[in-house]
Amino acid sequence: MTGINWPTAIAFSVFHLAPLGLLWTGITIADLIVCFVLYVTRGFFITGGYHRYFSHRGYSMGRSMQFIMALGGTCALQSGPLWWAAHHRHHHKASDKEDDIHSPITGFFWAHIGWMLSNKNKEAPLELVRDFSKYPEIRWLDRWHFIPPIVLGILCLLIGGISMLLVAFLSTVFTYHTTWAVNSVTHLFGTRRYATTDTSRNSWWVAFLTFGEGWHNNHHHFPTTAKAGFRWFEIDLTYYGLKVLSYFRLVRHLKVPPHQALQRCQIKEGNTDIGMLSKKWRHATIKLERLIKKARRLRDEERVALEEFLGKVKLRWEELVNRRPTSEMLENMIWSVRIKYARVLRRLKYA
Repeated sequence: MTGINWPTAIAFSVFHLAPLGLLWTGITIADLIVCFVLYVTRGFFITGGYHRYFSHRGYSMGRSMQFIMALGGTCALQSGPLWWAAHHRHHHKASDKEDDIHSPITGFFWAHIGWMLSNKNKEAPLELVRDFSKYPEIRWLDRWHFIPPIVLGILCLLIGGISMLLVAFLSTVFTYHTTWAVNSVTHLFGTRRYATTDTSRNSWWVAFLTFGEGWHNNHHHFPTTAKAGFRWFEIDLTYYGLKVLSYFRLVRHLKVPPHQALQRCQIKEGNTDIGMLSKKWRHATIKLERLIKKARRLRDEERVALEEFLGKVKLRWEELVNRRPTSEMLENMIWSVRIKYARVLRRLKYA
């Protein structure tokens, strides 16, 4: 981890430890109701607001409603709307590549929470959210994102005492881990319907906990939509909530994927699963890198030549992936490299 962001790390530790105080204060029915309501409402502001609106513009709404969505999102203690959306847009630009800020390539812990504890990601690439940073009220919320949750905590304390404040912390922790599971779990476990260039999966239980966000392979296939559940059995509570809001004209122009997009790039139709091939390819190149470093008998010029070969292979693979290759193109690429790869392994074996 490149430099720990200690203020964030300490805050996360406090949020996780505070609910233990309920062992002493006890918990009431009112506390449980507040915990559930806060989980549902703040979760919706993250999934329907921060994600499907600010990150992907899956629908449109007026400026007042836009501010309310951003305000509700800040209450979930996941930083400001511009910071959140900028990082997420960057994730989609470089999903499961070396530049991806929370890819499980670096490990489950990094994808789940580690990336937020790193100073490397303290600042967001705000140039990716110029469409929203033009609004002064959104910029203000992004800068002072900690004020709304503090107000919320004070209200809980005044209404229900210390136990209600502690269940607010508990609700926050639940919202944290279900949101983070989309970054970690749904890039490692689940099923794939579409041949995307990343390792995104559909996970029914993550979708249940996150109100539809677990249909992650669907989302990476067609991200600019208000709807993540593409089949009738894929329950998407966030979309249903947005649909209800649209009846009252609070939101409008909900985007849904066209029929042609739903049929495109399906793995069962024979499309090459480039995302999973890329994962296997990446593991193979990592193995080569480790072998090159361990090989002691290699001359310097041989080591340099092998590293250059590895660099060229990586570059060629990235260029091929970006061109959305056909099965024939992939097969030719794999066979041309496989022979060289085998020679390199034999050379390293005796180095």
